[in-house]
Amino acid sequence: MTEQAPARLRLDKWLWFARFVKSRTLAQELCESGHVTLNGASVHKASTTVKAGDTLTLVLGPYKKFITVVELGSRRGPAPEAQLLYQQTQEPERLIGFRGEWEDRPQGEGRPTKKDRRAIDQLKGWE
Repeated sequence: MTEQAPARLRLDKWLWFARFVKSRTLAQELCESGHVTLNGASVHKASTTVKAGDTLTLVLGPYKKFITVVELGSRRGPAPEAQLLYQQTQEPERLIGFRGEWEDRPQGEGRPTKKDRRAIDQLKGWE
């Protein structure tokens, strides 16, 4: 027996099915934070429903992604199956001013190196 995809589906469930987030809880937080727009309107409730043909704008990390819902799906399947649920309408935009943890920090920012700690200890007379 095959499962029929519904005509409409909760946004948080669809984001999880399409593998944009790792859990439904994270999908709910994404929706409630205002980082999702549906057909140009900001979404603040995870219970908002989506249907095939809707356009989504997602802010995920340092990127803004533009997505069109192709199918709703009926389960969270493997990645190749999840990629069939949406179509990327344009290339993701890199957000200006966003700095993630993984980016190289300019010299002098962040935690001191071992060499810096030795110099601090010597300066304070702890050595």
